[in-house]
Amino acid sequence: MSVETGERQKIIFLVEDNKADVRLIQEALKNSSVSHQVVTVRNGVDAMAYLRREGEYAEALRPDLILLDLNLPRKDGREVLAEIKADPQLKRIPVVVLTTSRNEEDIAQSYELHVNCYITKSRNLSELFKIVKGIEEFWLETVTLPLD
Repeated sequence: MSVETGERQKIIFLVEDNKADVRLIQEALKNSSVSHQVVTVRNGVDAMAYLRREGEYAEALRPDLILLDLNLPRKDGREVLAEIKADPQLKRIPVVVLTTSRNEEDIAQSYELHVNCYITKSRNLSELFKIVKGIEEFWLETVTLPLD
């Protein structure tokens, strides 16, 4: 819980295999006005284990927001998204696909799988920071989400 507001810390679940992108996204969130913790896994298998609180993730906290890359090892982001949205315990967690893919098929398939938002990562550092800040402001400050 945040001492100032009495609200609990928000959990941002980042599913991203690119170490540089993980560092950049964490840096972009560093000066957030929302008390948060970024939890990161690097492949789709670990993402689902975390979300289902399996194995080493048995004590995992339920995320308030999932930032999901599409191109992941072991189980790609499309499969992860499909599993999240098909699971009654997980489907209400907002999922933002944050990926380099501009492929129309990826975009259409993501929305068919009920993604909440699809955003293409910018390779421009200041643009990427602006994108991440916008995601944070909208999903953690503006919208009202269900308490699960």
